[in-house]
Amino acid sequence: MDIIAATRHGKVRGRVDGSIASYLGIPYAAAPFGAHRFRAPAPVEPWEGIRDALEFGPTAPQRPYRPPLDQLIPDVDIPGEECLNLNVWAPRTVGAPLPVLVWIHGGSLRNGSAAMPLYDGRAFARDGVVLVSINYRLGVEGFGVFPDAPDNRGLLDQIAALTWVRDNIAGFGGDPGSVTVCGESAGAISIAALLTSPRAAGLFHRAILQSGPPHTVTRDKGARTVRAMAKALRVPATAEGFAGVDRERLLDVQDELVGRADPVSGGPGFHIVVDDDVVPADPPPPSVDLLLGCNREEYRLWFVPSGAVERVSRLTLRLALLKFRIPGRVARLYRAGRPGAKPGVILGEMATDLLLRGPLNRLADSRLADSRTADSQLADSRTANSQPADSRTANSQPADSRTADSQPGGSRTGGSRTGRTFFYEFAWRSPVLGLGACHALEIGFVFDNLRHGEALSGPDAPQPLADVMHRAWVDFTTSGDPGWTAWDTRRPVRVFDHPGTSTVLAPRQEELRAWL
Repeated sequence: MDIIAATRHGKVRGRVDGSIASYLGIPYAAAPFGAHRFRAPAPVEPWEGIRDALEFGPTAPQRPYRPPLDQLIPDVDIPGEECLNLNVWAPRTVGAPLPVLVWIHGGSLRNGSAAMPLYDGRAFARDGVVLVSINYRLGVEGFGVFPDAPDNRGLLDQIAALTWVRDNIAGFGGDPGSVTVCGESAGAISIAALLTSPRAAGLFHRAILQSGPPHTVTRDKGARTVRAMAKALRVPATAEGFAGVDRERLLDVQDELVGRADPVSGGPGFHIVVDDDVVPADPPPPSVDLLLGCNREEYRLWFVPSGAVERVSRLTLRLALLKFRIPGRVARLYRAGRPGAKPGVILGEMATDLLLRGPLNRLADSRLADSRTADSQLADSRTANSQPADSRTANSQPADSRTADSQPGGSRTGGSRTGRTFFYEFAWRSPVLGLGACHALEIGFVFDNLRHGEALSGPDAPQPLADVMHRAWVDFTTSGDPGWTAWDTRRPVRVFDHPGTSTVLAPRQEELRAWL
């Protein structure tokens, strides 16, 4: 059965399956090719009549993951130039406006799409959340740094998609005043940048960061991959020079240079850069509620299928300690907690904490410090503006003494202008190939979509764990409270495992101190 929804650009035809309506491949910006290539996203042209939104739209140009990751995280390749599109899942019938969750996929800023079956939004729509998933430009098209093109074009695409949500989601039953952004890996890193961007101000009200901490680089460092590609292509390292190269050839050279790199082992890649426009150098702290965390054994997605966990020797481990300036006492601490563990396991555990758990904990701690500072300043302002009780009317209040409850984007607790923070860890271990609690494993549980996550989790993943984790994401999107204690000096972490999800105070704190 078909269903019609209206947008500012024209009407779209979706499909109803039971109680869920889906609208796929809706353009939120013009095709980023031709005159729009290597430019900021341009407005989509309105259309006459009713546009079909029955199939996923084109995906951003990319090459698939290299073996063996291509079997564990299969990419979807849909040809076409209108790759700046999005998908909406919503209840077929809606009364009051519903909260909205916008999903930003991961993939090291060079892979992935919103068309992956794992990201099907039916379960969220079933549970009263309008789910929006978006495509954005990847690789050199979206994140190559050129002297003659705007930086962070992929991030600008995400902002354009969020602007579309603000302007159009009411037509699908969503509440534009209750938007949560959620992303994993590079999607979470993107959201960390969006939290600081003046261009994204007011476009969302909560954020979820899964396995992706804040990470930006300078323009000079960000341009290194473009310079290396330009050398291989024998063209100037400019947008104009790259625009003259066949698109398939560009992808081939990009894959040759960055295809083997991964977040743990490193290597050339693409990054969000500080440009003082989209991404400022010294941003104010984000004021929205945050849900953030990572998986217990992130490194195993890259170390186990590749065999690196077996190949790493004691010498390799020592060299890694020198490269990253990690004191030997830290490695000894990790060995003491894992008697008999191979050097590859020790290196992987440290890499997980260095690159993910540590930075995410620092983010949570910084928000706690900002909250205390704001509370102190608020108390000072109240004291400075205090007057005898009989000199004010019952409803009067000094302008500077308003709590964050009355501030746009402010927290609802403690009078702080910094929102609450909730921390999680995903600890269930997949039996597939010995992947354990690896990177990206939690996504199928978050989406309550274990069937399409079997490549990582296997056919017998625990549905009760998906029920619990999906419900926490629904509750946070709806109310800002996922159901456990907000971050404070005790460092509460919700550990998702089966059997038995629980809140643990300061897990593995002695190891964590090495990275704080």
